[in-house]
This record gives sequence, structure tokens and C-alpha cells, in this order.
Amino acid sequence: MTPTILFYIIIGILLLNFIIDKILSSLNAKHFNDPIPEELKDVYDQDEYNTSQSYKKTNYRFSIMTSFFSLALTMAFFFLDGFAFIDAIAASYSENMIVIALIFFGIIMIGSDIITTPFAYYKTFVIEERFGFNKTSRKTFILDKIKGWIMTAIIGGGILSLIIWFYQLTGNHFWIYAWILVAVFSLFMNMFYAKLIVPIFNKQTPLAEGDLKDAISKYANKVDFTINNIFVIDGSKRSTKANAYFSGFGKEKRITLFDTLINDLETEEIVAVLAHEVGHYKKKHIIFNLITSILLTGITLFILSLFINSPILSQALGVEQQRFHIGLIAFGILYSPISEITGLVMNYFSRKFEYQADDYAKNTFAAEPLINSLKKLSRKNLSNLTPHRWYVTMHYSHPTLLQRVKNLQL
Repeated sequence: MTPTILFYIIIGILLLNFIIDKILSSLNAKHFNDPIPEELKDVYDQDEYNTSQSYKKTNYRFSIMTSFFSLALTMAFFFLDGFAFIDAIAASYSENMIVIALIFFGIIMIGSDIITTPFAYYKTFVIEERFGFNKTSRKTFILDKIKGWIMTAIIGGGILSLIIWFYQLTGNHFWIYAWILVAVFSLFMNMFYAKLIVPIFNKQTPLAEGDLKDAISKYANKVDFTINNIFVIDGSKRSTKANAYFSGFGKEKRITLFDTLINDLETEEIVAVLAHEVGHYKKKHIIFNLITSILLTGITLFILSLFINSPILSQALGVEQQRFHIGLIAFGILYSPISEITGLVMNYFSRKFEYQADDYAKNTFAAEPLINSLKKLSRKNLSNLTPHRWYVTMHYSHPTLLQRVKNLQL
């Protein structure tokens, strides 16, 4: 196979992914005006439903515009030898492979982020603002960008540097050490993400004493679930949308509630949401997802090790000399169809696990408050109640609201 043929295969994969995504989005958009299912009639009144339809249509039109812009920019970058141009800039500063890779990805990521920032700004301060979601100040928006760059440089740059270092030391066996590195990092982040990373962006405070904490403690004791760390996060700093999540293991496990969730739901509804999260823990879903993710990473790195030394990967992107970081990009695109398939499988298991967590909450607490909480959150977030089934299959990690309500009513 010649570099030219491989180049057009890469272009074909990018275009095919784009076309499939647009077809699915179009099919999904055709359901925006569907009548509300009978089981969900109490989610929206007519005015609220009209608003939710307007929100969905606005986001759909915006996504079309941004995705076509992104595709045009990507195609221009590929056909105008953008990778070779930036690689030459990076190589002009150093002969060290690690330094070149860091400069290369730094230019691409910061440049891409700067170009797309106007779209993110419009999404936040025009669309989200128009529909009453945005609470982000312009100062917070800018600081989030800067913090994101710093975090990417430290964490992403550090991991990339170590992987390239392993490659220089061990050749094709680098994947074993890279796999160990990623596995350890994944375990560490799962344990300490809420304690180390979240505070950089949000303020977390222990849940105050009161009826809610008492209700949570009562339920936790009932199901023999030890939880000493219940925190409230200032989600209202950026959005009116609500959420809750569970993280960590052992003594580090914690439940985090958005302040918007506490404001929007009744006490028993919040406990029902937490019962769902406890269900994930009790059913070992978190461990399954972590182990599966680590295994998939190992397989990906092993396959990468089989091809990374081939100069054709770099040559396909216009760089004559074999470069690890250029080959990494080419491989990532070529591997994306397999990633899509594994993503489909993982989404299937994720939706299955959501049913199991719902069942756990229903059996150990109650179904009705969980149903009420799901409906309230859907109304608050102007969620799509009638998504296309193929779109759900491809993109949804959770069942639809209708599917979850029907399951909880069984």
C-alpha cells in the first residue's frame, strides 16, 4: 500500500464518520415534533414542550454549522499538509522526539481550541443564555479555558512524554509499559478525581446536617452502604442543569450532589437518585467499566505497537521521516471504526446497567420518587423525550426517559 492510498483511506474514514453522524442527527431531528408519549404527559405542559422543541432545533442547527466548519477545517489541514507544516515548526526547536511531540500537539490543541472558542462562546452565552441555562460569567469562561490548557499540558503532556520515553527505551514493547501507566493513572483518577481535580474548577462543601443528610444516612444504613463523604458542588456557578455522581472506592468513595439538584428535587427524590448511584456500586458497574476500559486500552496499545514503526503512517500525512506522534494520529483515525464498535458495545452495557441501578433503587427504596426525579430533571434540562432509536443506540449511554419509566413501573 502506498502513502497516497492510505491518505485517501484516512480521508474516507473521516468523511464516512461525518456522513453517518449527520444521517443519525437528521433522523433524530425528524422526531423533535413527535407528540409526548402518554406515560410522560406530565413532564411538560404545552408551553414548556414548545420551548424544549425550540431548544432542540436550535442546538441541531448549531451543531450542523459547527460540524461542517470543523470538517472543512480538517479537510483543509489534511490536503494542505498541515501536519508536516507544524511538525517542521516543532522540529526547528529541538531534535528530541519528546520535545517535538509536545510542541506539535501543543500547537494543534491550542490552535484548535482558539479557533473553536467563538463557537463555545456562542453556545454558552447565546443559546444556553436564551433558554435560561447559563450561569457562567465571562471571567469563569476564560479561566476554565486557561485551567483546561494547564491541566492538558501537565497531565496529557506528562503521559505522552512517558509513552514516547518507553518507546525509545523498549521499541515495540513500549505498549506494555504504556498500558501499566494508563491503568495506574485510571485507577488513581477514579479514586482521587473528585478530591484533586474537581476543586480546581468548582467549590465542594460537605452536605450540611439536616433532613436530607439524615434521610441519606438512614437509607445508607438500610442497605449496609458506608458513606462518610457526601459533598455539594456549586454547579449553579455555570448552569441551572442538575446532576449527581458517585466516585472512588473504599474510604475514598464519595457522593457528590449538585446544588441545583438539591434545589430542584424533594428529599425523597434526592434519596432515590442516590439509591440509583448506590445500585451502580453494589452491582459492581464501576469496577466493570474500569476493568473493561483498561483492557480495551491494552488491546489498542498492542495493535498500535504493531504499526507505529511503519513509515507509511507518517508519510500518509505528508511527513517523510517516521515520527511517533504523526503515526499516532494516523493510527487513531484508522482505528476509529473499531473504536465506534467498542463504543456501541459499551453503550449497550451502560444502558443495561442503568436499568439494573434503577431496579436496585426501586427494590431498596421506591420507584415513584425516582420516576418523579427523572421527570423533573428532564423538564428542567429541556430533554428530548422522543429520540430516534438508532440515535439512541449510537449515542446514548442511558436509556430514554420513557424506557426508564416503563421499567420502573413494572
